[in-house]
Amino acid sequence: MQDDKRTLVPGARTQTDAWAEFRVTSLADRLTLMRQLRDASAPVLLQSPAGNTMNTSLWSLDDKRQRLSFSGDDQHPHLPTLLECGEVTATAYLDNVKLQFDLDDLVLVRGAQAVSLQARLPADVFRFQRRGAYRVRLADRPMPVAMFRHPSMPEMQLSLRVLDVSASGCSMWLPGNVPPLQPGTALSRVVVELDIKTRFSANVTLQHVTAFSSDDPGQRLGCEWQPSSPASERTLQRWVDAAQRRSRLFKMP
Repeated sequence: MQDDKRTLVPGARTQTDAWAEFRVTSLADRLTLMRQLRDASAPVLLQSPAGNTMNTSLWSLDDKRQRLSFSGDDQHPHLPTLLECGEVTATAYLDNVKLQFDLDDLVLVRGAQAVSLQARLPADVFRFQRRGAYRVRLADRPMPVAMFRHPSMPEMQLSLRVLDVSASGCSMWLPGNVPPLQPGTALSRVVVELDIKTRFSANVTLQHVTAFSSDDPGQRLGCEWQPSSPASERTLQRWVDAAQRRSRLFKMP
C-alpha cells in the first residue's frame, strides 16, 4: 500500500519534518493509541534493522511509569537478536490505520507463570491511514482466487477466496481448517485469478490477520503486493481501473 511503503528513519527530525502529519507526539494521544492496541488484542510485528521478526501483542500499559508489556516467547529464535540490537520497530493495525513506532529499552521479564517483553512508551507514534488506493469489493461478483503453497507446509496447495483487491494489496479468506498464517509472512509466487481472462503471479507480504467472528473460525488475511514483473503490475492495474470505471457508471443517475 502506498502509505505502507514509506521508510522511517528512527528518531529522524528535520526543520521541515516531512513526517509531521503522521507523527503523534502528545502523551495523551500516544496513551490512547496504546490502549486501543491493547484492548483490540491486535497483532504487533516486532522487527530489527536486519529483518529479524517476532509476532506479539500488547498485554498491558502502565500509564504512570509509561511502560508497555508485550506477550513474550523466550523460545523464539529471533528473540535474542531483537533484545540485543537496540533498534526494534513495532508495526500494528487498528482497522484501516497503520501504527509504527520504535521500542526502546526492550527487555525480557520472566514471571511466575509467563514471560513478557517490556519497553518504554514510544516518544513518537506514526499513524498512517491505509488503503488510499481504489479497492474493488468482490462480494457481488464471481470470487477471484489466490493459489500458493502453504509456507510452513509446502506439500499443501491452497486456493483462497480473494475478498477485495487494489493496486497496492488484497485481502483473502483463510478457512478455519487450514493451519494459520502469521503477520509478516512472505508468500512467494502467488497466482491470482481475478476472472476467466485475468491471471497474474506476484509475491505478497501478510500485513495483518483478523478473525471473522466467534462463530466462524476463518481469518481475513490483509496482504500487500511486493514488487513484481511489469507485466503483472500492468495486468492488475488495468483490471482495477476497469472495475473503477464500471463502478462510476453504475453510480451515474
